[in-house]
Amino acid sequence: MDYPEKTVFRAFDLYSHLAAKGGVAKADFADLYSDEDVRSLAQGFAARVQCTIIDDADAIYLIPIATDSPFHMTNEQIKKDFLTAKSLNMDIYLMYLAIIVFVGCFYDSYTSWEPHDFVTLQSWLEHMNQRIDALASRKEEELRQAETDYNVNWVALVRKWTDLDSVKETVKKQDARTTSRTGFLMMTKRFLEAQGLLHDNGAGEYSLTEKAKTIFTNYYLEERYNRGITDFLYSLDHPTKNSEAAAAKPSESPASPEKEA
Repeated sequence: MDYPEKTVFRAFDLYSHLAAKGGVAKADFADLYSDEDVRSLAQGFAARVQCTIIDDADAIYLIPIATDSPFHMTNEQIKKDFLTAKSLNMDIYLMYLAIIVFVGCFYDSYTSWEPHDFVTLQSWLEHMNQRIDALASRKEEELRQAETDYNVNWVALVRKWTDLDSVKETVKKQDARTTSRTGFLMMTKRFLEAQGLLHDNGAGEYSLTEKAKTIFTNYYLEERYNRGITDFLYSLDHPTKNSEAAAAKPSESPASPEKEA
């Protein structure tokens, strides 16, 4: 379809602002975004760089949907900005798992489309321990097979979490520098905050931002993006369902931790 030159420039104006900032206030671009042709063209520009444009009530966002997008955050950048100096790729994959569990706390282990208002740090920690315990309760051969099915090193993730110093969980003041499970969740929390996905309500209570809800409901909860990993993780409590989840062949996903060699 051929568009008037003015429409093309208006669409590129919207896209360029999103590319520069990652997100803009919808009120500031209401005139552009209300034009269906402008939205369509801008979405086309975004697709060229492996991104998509989404919006909520107040903002418009440019979101990378593939690891080869120039807007996708690299592992090295994540380690530099959010993890400790000695962090490995496995620390990033454990962070991804912590994010999956964090979101699951809001959406009743991915059985509901309506999120809870908030989640406490303690609840997040308890749910994370439950998922790791559920993984650890499976036979190693089963987890090795699941590594092939989902391209995730489940055995290494279990060991990584288990090796975190649980003794330090009793330290009154926990932060991202504390080598403990709680300290690790604090690092993950800092990452989510920086991406505009988590709001700290104080007193150890966190809520999802509108941006997070939009991303999770439109992409994260769909199997073609999460590769069935959420089904696998939460079917571990139900062996009959677990075999069905492992048998499914998931499609590729840009946001899932890959198995580390």
